[in-house]
Amino acid sequence: MELRARDDRAILIGDDGTGEREVDPHTLALGADLSTALHEWAKVAAALRRGTESDPGSTADPDQAAELVTRRGRQLAERVAAVMGTPVSYVDPLSGEVSTVQPPEVIDAPAPEETAVAEPTPWGVGLLVAAFTGALVLFSVITLALTLKETNPLLAVASNLVISAGLLPSVWLARKVPTWRWVAVGVAAGIVLGWLTLPFIVFS
Repeated sequence: MELRARDDRAILIGDDGTGEREVDPHTLALGADLSTALHEWAKVAAALRRGTESDPGSTADPDQAAELVTRRGRQLAERVAAVMGTPVSYVDPLSGEVSTVQPPEVIDAPAPEETAVAEPTPWGVGLLVAAFTGALVLFSVITLALTLKETNPLLAVASNLVISAGLLPSVWLARKVPTWRWVAVGVAAGIVLGWLTLPFIVFS
């Protein structure tokens, strides 16, 4: 691909497989800002060229202005090369010098090192928490069932259903969360033991 300034417009020349084609930067996926900047650079270069030709005795420093235009054009060529991912030949609009700008190299980021060290499972403390939680849930289930059984045995069964339906979603969500998974194990065990104890309460 080649970047040129022709009259007051910037053009890009590329080979589409059937030959070289001149395209307007606005027709490519360069972004509106870059395309506008390219045309503004071409206008400045054209104005500088016309001014130098029409007034060769001007007191303005043409070399300094030409250097700024050249530097700006090369910067824009670098941006085009980066966006398009291909080398861009930059033709200086004042000197005609051709230079090739390479797209920046893409450096693959190194994979993050595994710094986390797997911690040992706290079986002792975890099972203690699970046992305490299970005992608390079992005590609550049995106490509620005994109280409601005096009114109607079916109420004891209904209370177990309500408690199970209310706690099981939380148990399922907490099953993989550190620390809380032990509480979840205890709650699940308490519910299961509560159901196993329920027939003895209802039919006693």
